Amino acid sequence: MNRPYNFSAGPAAIPTEVLERAAAEMLDWHGSGMGVMEMSHRGKEFLAIYEQAEADLRELLAVPTQFKILFMQGGGLAENAIVPLNLSRAGVVDFVVTGSWSQKSHKEARKYASEVNVAASGEDSGFTTLPDPASWKLSRGASYLHLCSNETIHGVEFHELPDLKALGSDAPLVIDFSSHVASRPVDWSRVGLAFGGAQKNIGPAGLTIVIVREDLLGHALPACPSAFDYKTVADNQSMYNTPPTWGIYVAGLTFQWLKAQREGALTGVAAMEQRNIAKAKLFYDYVDGSQLYVNKVAAHCRSRMNIPFFLRDESRNDAFLAGAKERGLLQLKGHKSVGGMRASIYNAMPLAGVQALVDYMREFEQKHA
Repeated sequence: MNRPYNFSAGPAAIPTEVLERAAAEMLDWHGSGMGVMEMSHRGKEFLAIYEQAEADLRELLAVPTQFKILFMQGGGLAENAIVPLNLSRAGVVDFVVTGSWSQKSHKEARKYASEVNVAASGEDSGFTTLPDPASWKLSRGASYLHLCSNETIHGVEFHELPDLKALGSDAPLVIDFSSHVASRPVDWSRVGLAFGGAQKNIGPAGLTIVIVREDLLGHALPACPSAFDYKTVADNQSMYNTPPTWGIYVAGLTFQWLKAQREGALTGVAAMEQRNIAKAKLFYDYVDGSQLYVNKVAAHCRSRMNIPFFLRDESRNDAFLAGAKERGLLQLKGHKSVGGMRASIYNAMPLAGVQALVDYMREFEQKHA
């Protein structure tokens, strides 16, 4: 089947092989006589799916043994509350505000922490660059520091996570890696907790991944709901309440797909990183040499996953989108808060899809020069 290229920021494209396998197993998973959505989450069939998905994710991201992998619900927005409910200890928390999502996180945390300190912000630049870690104003004794390591809307990405110890802070680093999880390796020596919604690089909406260091468990505020207490979730192997079984199943299929990816001698996430670098370079190189399009993000912190761009003549926006749709290039309209266009080129987007978009953009530019 010749499918369009879907550039949606999320819910986003899922690898075709994963969708085909899920479709083939929809009515009968491995001869069980049940589809995955019909299974008891405590039955042996689903437990096998869950255990394999957890093991594959741990392998793919090289998650150390001292971290727990939790399969939760509520997406990144819910984690904006769940993280401070578990980690703030009703004390001071630091935030680095680099775009729309970290703004939301910062606002939500004020409901639970006694003080929320904005250690740094990129707002003065219109969130087109990242504040230098050397300039961050870190709190003494902060319970944690939160940052969004890839901003889906504004298109900035931390290509290297900050070393808080080198900056004089003992606070654990919390990262929202929703929109670039599994697109590159993670330096777990610098991370205390990472969370992300599945609906960009992992699977369908409804599943949230939390990877948390064991020493951060067991400190939830008294008001924290039991189902959101990380220790309770960890102690019950993510089965304290009924988990998002279908989301875990499709995520597991995606992890198997990721493990099978190859780029030269590289496999898995390392292979995907090389592929993602090539996709992003193809797109940015074209835009930077264009007279019609512009990307406003500083070159050193441009996202490999989410690329906002603008037509210099915005009166042509509707014509651009209409022409793109005719060519099977979908979901390119930018977020309403920033306007313009946005191409999200997650793991499931092949290089051929980015090339098709660049070819169309070049054709449109020549036509409207």
